[in-house]
Amino acid sequence: MLVGVGLGPGDPELLTLRAVRLLGEASAVFVPGNLAYDLVKLYRPDAVVLNFPMTNDEDYIRTCMGENADRIAPHAKDGLAVFGIIGDPNFYSTFSRLCEVIATRYPEITFATEPGISSITAFASVANVPVAGGFLVSDGNGPESRIFMKVRRPAALAASLSKEGYSEFVLVERMFMPEQRVYQGDELPEKSDYFSILFARRPHA
Repeated sequence: MLVGVGLGPGDPELLTLRAVRLLGEASAVFVPGNLAYDLVKLYRPDAVVLNFPMTNDEDYIRTCMGENADRIAPHAKDGLAVFGIIGDPNFYSTFSRLCEVIATRYPEITFATEPGISSITAFASVANVPVAGGFLVSDGNGPESRIFMKVRRPAALAASLSKEGYSEFVLVERMFMPEQRVYQGDELPEKSDYFSILFARRPHA
């Protein structure tokens, strides 16, 4: 298995307890550059630094992705391999693209992620900016997805969003609590707990 582990925004003290545990348990740890290595070296000085070029040369990017996939695969096939990445592995990171390449070449490998403190939430702390109400996060592209917190009537909200072109829905209720529930698409309940998050995405995303 390959697990993408969020390392937080750049301070080793902001690694989660779970991240530290997984770094210690993994048969091999990989990181995309020296900044990420500096965050894990206390726990895994043997972490392998991989080349993920900051370039617009798509051919070179694909070549490096393939080479990285081939280096990670032997460890992920037979044990637990960890890919540590700054921030969170599901927010604007290279981890999802790496998984696509590995899945194509090595379909027997499974994947998982563990969250880290993202720059989005860390910013509010550093800048001392409390955030409330709705807000937009973008990498410069138009919004493809929407996230709604404290959703009490998820089925009705999804029906309304469908009229705006959204067709993929995931509801997580009481996340990381003992009663956690995940609902997909047509499974959305009429009512949900206060601690609920609904994710909606347009089909072209």
